[in-house]
Amino acid sequence: MRNRIVCLGIESTAHTFGVGLAAAGKAKTAISAPAAAKNGMRRKILANVIKQFTTKSGGIIPAQAAEHHVEVCDKAITEALAAAKIAMHDIDIVSFSQGPGIGHCLRVGAAAARTLSLVHKKPLIGVNHCISHLEIGKLYVSGANTQVIAFEAGKYRIFGETLDMGVGNMLDQFARQIGIGFPGGSQIMRLAAKAAAKGGKYIELPYVVKGMDVSFGGILTNIKRKYDSGSYSKEDLCYSLQETVFAMLVEVAERALAHTGKSELLLGGGVACNTRLQEMCGVMCEERGAKLFVPERQFLVDNAAMIAWLGILEYLKGTRTPVEKSAIRPYWRTDEV
Repeated sequence: MRNRIVCLGIESTAHTFGVGLAAAGKAKTAISAPAAAKNGMRRKILANVIKQFTTKSGGIIPAQAAEHHVEVCDKAITEALAAAKIAMHDIDIVSFSQGPGIGHCLRVGAAAARTLSLVHKKPLIGVNHCISHLEIGKLYVSGANTQVIAFEAGKYRIFGETLDMGVGNMLDQFARQIGIGFPGGSQIMRLAAKAAAKGGKYIELPYVVKGMDVSFGGILTNIKRKYDSGSYSKEDLCYSLQETVFAMLVEVAERALAHTGKSELLLGGGVACNTRLQEMCGVMCEERGAKLFVPERQFLVDNAAMIAWLGILEYLKGTRTPVEKSAIRPYWRTDEV
């Protein structure tokens, strides 16, 4: 076995088309599957190109996002290889987000990965997008999926999740309602920060936690009505929305920490870029004597470096995805892996 394995990963679950390159190995010792679990294994992200579909107003339209992915596909691959200073013949594996995600978008990434695999005769590996966010983490809170997950007895298990929509999707829908573009989470964060700087006027919203699960549909309906009434400012509504839904996430995350007896919390997904959520989780973890981990922003948002890294781990376990079994899986749950 070679001393180094290089994987090209492709991410296309939603608004992001990304191409990442990851490498793993040791300078003088061949790597094997058990080595993947050892902290001493040398690992490096060689490139992480992110091409994001955005709008000035309105939300994501799957067909338009897919068209964007087709347009940027070749450029993203070229840029990633150039950044890593390698060519396709240096690649050992091609991995891609097989699911979950938006079907229109997933198909573009899957087609690109199949093409590279077949043309260059490289093993193909379809990976689960959510697990790529959290693979080495203990617990995870994410936007589009909104799940609290822990690794127990050899697999990832869901301890709590949304009963309707993800928190990231809900924030984007409210952003569309108030006339700001997609993705809207970062703009909502800025508006909320303006309100907080003035002391923060909290507007009461539904708080929906059911056991370990959360629900955002009723909150979205309620805050849309408040906005349409014209009685509240955008800043105060954004501030109140963040304070409410992030408190819900922190509550279920803390309960999961207590239930599992774990002492580490990892934030993953685009919503984890929100500094207010990070702050609230930090306070909770400090009070519990737990550690909070927040990766760099480029690894929080949807990206292909994480797809490439998980591709390496799956490859070392012996996983391969024959082309005839590489169909996308838009509803692929984390606990099905």
